[in-house]
Amino acid sequence: MQKILIDGGRRLSGEVKVSGAKNSALPLLMASILVPGEHVLRNVPDLVDVRTTLKLLGVLGVDSEMKRGRVRLSSQEISCFEAPYDLVRTMRASVLCLGPLVGRYGRARVSLPGGCAIGARPVDQHLKGLERLGAKVTLANGYIEATARRLRGATIVLDIPTVTGTENLMTAAVLARGTTILRNVAREPEVVQLAEVLNSMGARIQGAGTEALEIEGVDDLKPMACRVIPDRIEAGTLMLAAAMTRGDVLVTGVSPQHMSALLGKLKDVGVQVSEQDGGLRVVASDRPRPVDIETHPHPGFPTDMQAQFMALMALAEGTSVISERIFENRFMHVSELKRMGARIKVDGGRAIVRGVRGLSAAPVMATDLRASASLVLAGLVAKGRTEVRRVYHLDRGYERLDKKLRKLGARIRRAKMSPPRTIK
Repeated sequence: MQKILIDGGRRLSGEVKVSGAKNSALPLLMASILVPGEHVLRNVPDLVDVRTTLKLLGVLGVDSEMKRGRVRLSSQEISCFEAPYDLVRTMRASVLCLGPLVGRYGRARVSLPGGCAIGARPVDQHLKGLERLGAKVTLANGYIEATARRLRGATIVLDIPTVTGTENLMTAAVLARGTTILRNVAREPEVVQLAEVLNSMGARIQGAGTEALEIEGVDDLKPMACRVIPDRIEAGTLMLAAAMTRGDVLVTGVSPQHMSALLGKLKDVGVQVSEQDGGLRVVASDRPRPVDIETHPHPGFPTDMQAQFMALMALAEGTSVISERIFENRFMHVSELKRMGARIKVDGGRAIVRGVRGLSAAPVMATDLRASASLVLAGLVAKGRTEVRRVYHLDRGYERLDKKLRKLGARIRRAKMSPPRTIK
C-alpha cells in the first residue's frame, strides 16, 4: 500500500494537460455490450476504475486491449450475464452494465454496487425504470436480477436526476420496441456524450442536455469509434491547486463550457481565469475572498468539486458556507482538514469555513476519491511534510495526479506504507 508525501509551500507554475473523463469513459465502455464488433475509444484515462471495468467486460465476454489512452474492444455475443460481487463491490459504476445487458440480451444478474462511502446512493431509480420498460426485476442474495423478452418503450419520470440511472435507462431503451420518454434526467456533459456516441452508433436519441430525453428504439446498432471528453473534475482540481499556491498555470485539453459554475466561483474569489492557447490560464496572487457554494446537479456547482473547494476556502480571508445538497455524508474530509489547522464546523448539510492564513502539515487519511484530492491540495500549501494515506482512492479517479503536480513544481512523491507497529 502506498502513501503520498508532500512538502508544502511551493508556488505552482507551468502547463499541464487534463486526461479524459472517467465518468464518460465508463458508460461508453459498458455500451460496447450493446453491439457485437470492434470498438475503439481514444483519450481513455488509465485509472483503477477503468481497469476494473475492462476486467468486468472480460468476464462478460468482451475482449479488450488498452495502450496509451486507446482502448480496443472486441465484443462478440455475450455468454455470461453476471457481474460478480468481487468486481462490483469496488466500483459503483459497475452497475452500468445492467442497462445494456437487459436491453440487448434480455437478462442480467448484477451485484449491488460499492464504491466510495459518501452516502446512500440507491439504485431504485434504475430498477423502477427497467420495470416500466417491461423487465421483471428482483433482488436476491445481494444481486439485482432482471429479465425481459424485449423491452418496450414507456414514459419514465425519475425522482431525482441521477447520472448513472439516466445512463442505464438510456442504454436499455435504445434497443427497446417503441419510444421511451425519460423525464427529470441528468444533464451532465458525460450523459450528453453517451447520447451523442449512441446516436453515432445508430440510436435515435433527442434532448440530450435538457431535462427530458426522447428515445426511439432501433433494431440494431453499429460499433463505436469515439474520443472521451476531458475530465472537468480533474481540470477543476488542477485549477484549484494553482489558486491555492498563488500560482500561474495553464491547464490544457479542457472544455470551459462544461465548467461554468466553477469558473464563476473562481472569479468571485478573486482568481484570474482566461482562455489561452487551447486551455485555461489560472493566475492567483492574493488570499481568496470567501464565497458560499451549494452543490447541485449540472449545470450547478458539482458535488465532485466540493471537497477541493473547501480546501481553498480554508485559506480565505473570511467565512464561507458550503452546503452539500447531493450526498448526505460527503463531509468526511472535514476532520482531516481540521488536523491541518483548518477551522471548519459542520452543521447538518452545511460546513461553515473560517479561513486561516496558513495550514500545517499532518498525517491524514483519505476517505473517498474527492476527499483524497482535497487533502493533496491542502498539502501543497501546508507548512512541513504532509502524509496522505489510503491513496488508492485517488487512483480510482485521477490519472497520475502526483506526477502532473510535480511537473508544475510541487514537491510530491509516493512512498510505501510502513507495516503497523506491534504494541507489546
